[in-house]
Amino acid sequence: MRETLRGLLDLTRPVNAVAAGALTLIGAYVAGVEFGGVAVYPWQAAAATLATVLAVGAGNAINDYFDRDIDRINAPDRAIPRGAVSARGALWFSVALFLAAVVLALTLPVFAIGIAAFNLVALVLYTEVFKGLPGVGNLIVAYLTGSTFLFGGAAVSADEAGIVTVGVLAALAALATFTREVVKDVEDLTGDREEGLNTLPIAVGERPALLVGALALLVAVAASPVPYLRETFGTAYLLVVVPADLVMLGAAVESFRDPTAAQEHLKYGQFLAAAAFLVGRVAPLGV
Repeated sequence: MRETLRGLLDLTRPVNAVAAGALTLIGAYVAGVEFGGVAVYPWQAAAATLATVLAVGAGNAINDYFDRDIDRINAPDRAIPRGAVSARGALWFSVALFLAAVVLALTLPVFAIGIAAFNLVALVLYTEVFKGLPGVGNLIVAYLTGSTFLFGGAAVSADEAGIVTVGVLAALAALATFTREVVKDVEDLTGDREEGLNTLPIAVGERPALLVGALALLVAVAASPVPYLRETFGTAYLLVVVPADLVMLGAAVESFRDPTAAQEHLKYGQFLAAAAFLVGRVAPLGV
């Protein structure tokens, strides 16, 4: 029983699932939740956060179900190959998590429900449909990452300014994630070729793929001043987001010579960008 429970937990990739929930909570805060202020929506923020954790866990579990044959070779320590959980058990566990996420999502505003419905379909279809398409799998992962912020914002705010602000954060996260996913594909090029995968670098070449990733990041950087220009955030936001932009741009350049280091530095830049939105939200507008 203990091994089975551990196997079920492993299926969800708990660290990734909880991290995704944290992004949703950040989105809720950035969009306008005042913990201790006037506009308090603790239930909606909590429901959206938990729904994200459950949905991401479910998506990870169903991906392991679909990848079980490949994992017997490439990742034998995962729950299904090592025998901790049966394939059928993993499938039903994923269904149960998805259902719990749906129940929570249905308590939220219509816009948030729409995001949740689309994301659930994308999570289910990712491995079997999108993962093998050059660039498309990267786009799906990028969208899902960015949408965690937008989902949190939609759960607590009907205010246009709040949605626009968290939408910029979602776009930044999605575009930076797309770049990081492309860089990761370049890093994994040899192994992916051996497994017969058709990633973007395999389909179009390493340098063109990295150029596409760099272009996506340039769009993200160009969009980053929007909350300041709209006078939603003050100077404190710029003081953090500009270094975040510089870190990510430097990583994009670095990716052409060292994809492994670039991927890590892109991640640091993304964390710093999320922190910029938190600083902008906390600091007075004139600061």
